[in-house]
Amino acid sequence: MTVIRAADARRSETPTGVMTTFASPTQGGASRSLWRVDARPGAAGPVHDFDVEQIWSWIAGAATVELGGKTFTVAAGDTVVMPARTVRRVLADPDAGYTAVVAASAGARAMSADGADLGVPPWIR
Repeated sequence: MTVIRAADARRSETPTGVMTTFASPTQGGASRSLWRVDARPGAAGPVHDFDVEQIWSWIAGAATVELGGKTFTVAAGDTVVMPARTVRRVLADPDAGYTAVVAASAGARAMSADGADLGVPPWIR
């Protein structure tokens, strides 16, 4: 059993927000990764893809999710299952931003919209 204390959670900052890793292969030896996304108001995530399914659960704020050519408006309490190899983009509410908890297989690789391998993001490692 591994206990990861709040003070030991890894934080990764991007231009659109902060990802806080709760568990991952390098954070507790987990076989899955679990992290929180705190997106700044109005932040527009990149158009990208992943090679594995991701499960996003919103716990605060709201967002627009562009997923596989469809657009969804989500808010606290909503969950989106994002299939592997489905181009996506998440846009934060312009006033509130959002907070979501995300789970994915360890080692999930990000890809650009055209399929170029971008590697494993630090919050998933």
